[in-house]
Amino acid sequence: MSNFDDLFAAQGSQPYPGGQDFDKDAWAEKKKAERQTVFDLADSTAEAVSTDGGRFREYLDVQARFDRYSATNALLILAQMPQATQVRDYDGWKDSGVSVKRHPKSISILEQGNEYQREDGSIGTYYNVKKVYDVSQTTARKKAQPAVSMDERLLLKALIHRPPVPMQMADDLSGHMGAYYDHDQQVIFVRRGMEASDIFRSVSKELAHAQIAAAGGDYSRQDAAFAAYSASYLLCRKYGIDASGYDFRQLPDSFREGDAQSIRAALTEIRDTAGEISRRMARVLEQSRQPKLKEQER
Repeated sequence: MSNFDDLFAAQGSQPYPGGQDFDKDAWAEKKKAERQTVFDLADSTAEAVSTDGGRFREYLDVQARFDRYSATNALLILAQMPQATQVRDYDGWKDSGVSVKRHPKSISILEQGNEYQREDGSIGTYYNVKKVYDVSQTTARKKAQPAVSMDERLLLKALIHRPPVPMQMADDLSGHMGAYYDHDQQVIFVRRGMEASDIFRSVSKELAHAQIAAAGGDYSRQDAAFAAYSASYLLCRKYGIDASGYDFRQLPDSFREGDAQSIRAALTEIRDTAGEISRRMARVLEQSRQPKLKEQER
């Protein structure tokens, strides 16, 4: 086996930039401090959205655009560039043939790293700070984003694809809006004769209730109401349904008075609930695209 170490030895001992040898411990401490700064920013932003309905709606709008990102990273994007629409790291933009503009202010998010074993034997996960840039900070041409527009029947078909519980039409829901998840009967009742957007809003909320109940634990409609309502808003924003009627001015006490960790846990539940429904929808929507793509190829 060839040895090429002599090539580097011939260069002599080169000091680390700054005139000193590389200090592994100092580097580790620097990275630890950097992570802590980002976690502190996520915590302070979580506390801010928990006490301000307008700020909470802004968070949901960011999470809707970045639905594959964790709640923590959505909070970080909200804190640093709430208008962001598409982010990648420097190499990601470069690989797509796009350059990052000179001296942009990066957005710090957290990227999952390796697992490690804690002193008590449990398994933890390291998180690394990742610097990303929005498309507005690059040389990519800004394209007008077309409004999300889908066939209403197809969208509703996707929404009710493989629901957690059966769905049943009803003429009268006795005071309930357009749909109602009955936990005792394990069924979602849907009022007849509604318009497509009303069906989407009401059914998505009740699907969220059913999804939360299916996730386990002691289900209570009152306790799940905020998460289900917020998940419904996320789905409306993602799929272009009018969400102007959603009202977040009165946030629940349990959310407003929680610490940063419990707030982020509540945001994660909202994100995961909407995400599970959206994943089922995506299967139907993707299947509908395949024939169109084949037709275009012809």
